[in-house]
Amino acid sequence: MTTALPALAARGAVAAALLLAVTACADNAPAASSTSSPSGRPQSPTRPASTASADRNTAMNIQVTIDGQPVAATLNDHAVARDLVSLLPLSLDLEDFHRTERIAYPPRRLGVSGAPAPAAPKAGDLAYYAPWGNLALFYRDGDSASASADLIILGHIDDRDNERLANAERITIEAAP
Repeated sequence: MTTALPALAARGAVAAALLLAVTACADNAPAASSTSSPSGRPQSPTRPASTASADRNTAMNIQVTIDGQPVAATLNDHAVARDLVSLLPLSLDLEDFHRTERIAYPPRRLGVSGAPAPAAPKAGDLAYYAPWGNLALFYRDGDSASASADLIILGHIDDRDNERLANAERITIEAAP
């Protein structure tokens, strides 16, 4: 365990530096509560869906590797994305969900306080589905009519190869060098 302490300290220092760098722009609005939809996935239509590009401002560069291939990516500037940064580096096995997204479960749930307004997911979006505690990598656009406060867009992966994303089996997310 003593050999792991320097690595943990370094990881914590990187996360703290990233957190301090973006704290001034934090959104502290609480997330809305959820209700069930006919599909069984909890939904929260209490906040209007946002179509403004301001909700997808990308302030944090990250390094993402999908099945061994590096991909450019950025995280949005909000508290939930910063909580993801505190878990980095993170390697996860992916599984398909609903022929729209690849999902995986981080080692703990992310805090959703300060979540942004709902937005419909687009292909390449990295998101967090709060009720299940999973990360989602979308390879198809989500339904724009059902943007949910429970689905929090964390950032975007700049990969136009939706077929490769659809078949991705492993993702590694790290702080940008």
